[in-house]
Amino acid sequence: MAKNIIAAFAKRIDALSWMSPQTKAHAKAKVAGLTVGMGYPEKWRDYTGLEIRRDDALGNAQRAELFEYQRNIAKLGKAVDHSEWAMLPQTINAMNVPLENRLVFPAAILQPPFFDGAADDAVNYGAIGAVIGHEISHGFDNAGALFDETGKLHNWWTAEDLKQFNAAGDALAAQFSSYEPFPGVHVNGKLTLGENIADLGGLATAYDALQKATAGKEDPKVDGFTRDQRFFFNWATVWRTKYTPENAKVRLATDPHAPAQFRAMGAPSNLPTFAAAFQCKAGSPMARAGEQQVVIW
Repeated sequence: MAKNIIAAFAKRIDALSWMSPQTKAHAKAKVAGLTVGMGYPEKWRDYTGLEIRRDDALGNAQRAELFEYQRNIAKLGKAVDHSEWAMLPQTINAMNVPLENRLVFPAAILQPPFFDGAADDAVNYGAIGAVIGHEISHGFDNAGALFDETGKLHNWWTAEDLKQFNAAGDALAAQFSSYEPFPGVHVNGKLTLGENIADLGGLATAYDALQKATAGKEDPKVDGFTRDQRFFFNWATVWRTKYTPENAKVRLATDPHAPAQFRAMGAPSNLPTFAAAFQCKAGSPMARAGEQQVVIW
């Protein structure tokens, strides 16, 4: 699945109307150089020497902090271990490591609702597929785009392409800044821009990859829903979240991720494929007019 989605992202680069061949060549080199860590690292982190006591929660936390500090200090003066993961396999998350042009998907995220071996392609591409696309897209968001295929901080953009990229980012930021989760309180489109670029690129790429994976196959309805509808349903499913109002307001000020309900809505509202899947009326909130749709990757 990851290889399929990486290939789909490369094809999307080819199709970009706003990017020059010169910049496209650099972008595709970066995609081709991606490495993927799936499940668990080559070497497990060794916690020998860390004392854990059943009756000492505070002490456990203090000893764990000290252990981690000493583990990192011990790396000084040594070669970087590129096989090491910053995340443990038990972490339900994923990451893009720009300095190494690498993606990491711990074992813990490879379970429902993100991945289900018994589910059909639409369900899995709408969830873990979009996550894979999201992490690929992070390498090309407003921060990741500053790094080249070797992980070096290097400008590989033409001036005009960078101008176009920034303009599209401004348009996406404006979209998210229009969302108002509380009266008078808006999402910070600039703060959340990197994640929103990754969501938009990731969802669009996962959709393309699904079409390739299911090409020539029948599309029987499941529970009355088409393959495309199930794809977008599971995208929304993974964002089911419940916050207290107090916590939600803190997150609005500090979290680089948009609130979950707007992540569920924001990216699909820019995709004509979503509007077609659900027969949304033109101009409705989930079927933006063509000139209002943002396409970055």
